[in-house]
Amino acid sequence: MLEELKRDIKDRMSKAVKVTEDELAGIRTGRASPSILQNLKVDYYGATVPLNQIASITAPEPNMLIVHPWDQNALETIEKAILGSNLGLNPIVEPDKLRIPIPPLSEERRIELTKLVKKIGEEGKVAIRNLRREANEKIKKAKNDGEISEDDALRTEKEIQELTDKFVSKIDEVVHRKEEEILND
Repeated sequence: MLEELKRDIKDRMSKAVKVTEDELAGIRTGRASPSILQNLKVDYYGATVPLNQIASITAPEPNMLIVHPWDQNALETIEKAILGSNLGLNPIVEPDKLRIPIPPLSEERRIELTKLVKKIGEEGKVAIRNLRREANEKIKKAKNDGEISEDDALRTEKEIQELTDKFVSKIDEVVHRKEEEILND
């Protein structure tokens, strides 16, 4: 039971780190990266779909993204989705693609983005801490029900804390890398 609990918590904590990484990938830096548009959703024939499912996104230059929709009728809806996002991008519509120039970030915008990065990182750490609390409650219940000994409960709680520390430090690393990327581009 305890091994299964530890495996489950470890898996869920790694997913929390992955979600944090994915959210941070969508934050724009001064350099063009297709991941900027990763989380963008487009209304496509009545369904909301991720942009990367209806178009290819490339970065041929450090300050330019190109979006090639597979269906040319989607150009207008993709443009609306990009304009409606909070990315601050203005696409240029061409007959078969969208060119998206990536403007350099102002110092003020860089500071705003680093605050956002820290907020997203903190949300990820809170999710991991909530998983720790949930695991500790299950351990305490199993101990009170006589399913496990007190020594097993203490050892498992310590192992869960070590997992928590490990995954929190992973989020700190990801946040630090993203801050460096924003401030140094």
